Amino acid sequence: MPNITEIKPNVFYVGINDRTKHCFEGLWPLPLGVSYNSYIVKGEKIALIDTVDACYTEQYLTEIKSIIGNLPIDYLIVNHMEPDHSASIRSIKQHYPDINIVGNNKTIGMIEGFYGLCDGFKEIKEGDTLSLGNNKTMRFYMTPMVHWPETMMSYLIEEKTLFTGDAFGCFGTLDGGIIDSEMNTDRYWDEMYRYYSNIVGKYGASVQAALKKLKDVDIQMICSTHGPVWTREIQKVVSIYDKLSRYEGENGVVIAYGSMYGNTEQMAEQIARRLASNGVRNIIMHNMTKSDVSYVLRDIFKYKGLIIGSPTYSNELFPNVESLISKIENRGIKNRIFGFFGSFTWAGAAVKRLTEFATRMNWEVTGNPVEMKQGISQPKITECCSMADAIAAKLKE
Repeated sequence: MPNITEIKPNVFYVGINDRTKHCFEGLWPLPLGVSYNSYIVKGEKIALIDTVDACYTEQYLTEIKSIIGNLPIDYLIVNHMEPDHSASIRSIKQHYPDINIVGNNKTIGMIEGFYGLCDGFKEIKEGDTLSLGNNKTMRFYMTPMVHWPETMMSYLIEEKTLFTGDAFGCFGTLDGGIIDSEMNTDRYWDEMYRYYSNIVGKYGASVQAALKKLKDVDIQMICSTHGPVWTREIQKVVSIYDKLSRYEGENGVVIAYGSMYGNTEQMAEQIARRLASNGVRNIIMHNMTKSDVSYVLRDIFKYKGLIIGSPTYSNELFPNVESLISKIENRGIKNRIFGFFGSFTWAGAAVKRLTEFATRMNWEVTGNPVEMKQGISQPKITECCSMADAIAAKLKE
């Protein structure tokens, strides 16, 4: 018998845990797995809110029937159309042919495009409400580009519960508890940073617009499509999303570097030690040959200092460093205290490429970039230390 979880009176969790998938979106590692969260609201009519990944449809249908039995579902509310949440729509429609699919104009167009469904829609707009009877009323807020153009949020007025799509979500399965008060949430915070920086990070302005729209809404429960249902930790969750979407880093420095034979790495080590001697306590080092970029991006979003190092490789940056800066640019990360260094054997290009990158990002470079020919020497150690001193001083301002 599947577990029935009633998170509010006549509001039920019917999500699924995925402990099998290696990479989210085929890109981001899932060492702690991921949950696909869906919900049922029962009034005189029944609403299902979002669905789950297609590979779990049969299990999902069993979860639904364990709560409503053979009753019909009147509405499917679609807050977000990414396939990890929408891919069971066609199966839901087949099992509940009279269901009304509730979404905005962009949602409906995507359902037609993805799943070939052309009728049975109820289009809603900003501020519209939908009564389910028995003191259950949904109000809808459009939150475009958090993080797709059709995204919206649904607010159960009487229960002060906000169904947020991917917003306020994080990686990690739900291992027993569903609501944050039922669990130790420590494991989710770094995964929330990693989730935001990799999935939502490009859309800081849109997240800020959504937060502004919702600032006067009385929210006592947040039901995201990934991760715990938030009640006790709502203030912390919202503050994390607010800070990250403002690109406000904590005090600390990320050193991300490539190194083929260890020479560039020696420069990174000298810089890190000098930062520590200046009192910088949060120093996170990533060798881009080994570190998965999702963790590097997480830390770059988290901390305000960033130092990138690279050898010259075929007159360009080391490929993994090139990939990193491309992802940083894509996310439009702002307001970083930035320094960089590079090495070469016969013709230098890394420092030039990183200078161009800083210009494109409109970042002020702190300290003088260091360019090293071949192996480490005392003059180059001195230059590395001088750059570290400048960055440490800037962090203290």
